[in-house]
Amino acid sequence: MSNRTLLILLVLVGYVFSPTIFTWMINPVGAWYRPFILWFALILLAIFIQWRRKSNEL
Repeated sequence: MSNRTLLILLVLVGYVFSPTIFTWMINPVGAWYRPFILWFALILLAIFIQWRRKSNEL
């Protein structure tokens, strides 16, 4: 799958699930670290993409 197709797919999935995720994150009875779970997942995704890109360039 090309990078452009993957990016479009991720944007569409994010658009569809953003209201649910936002409601889940700001729920006052939830744990304090809920917003950080999303950021941690995004950082791991970026690291994985960079790692794959660098290993392909060698």
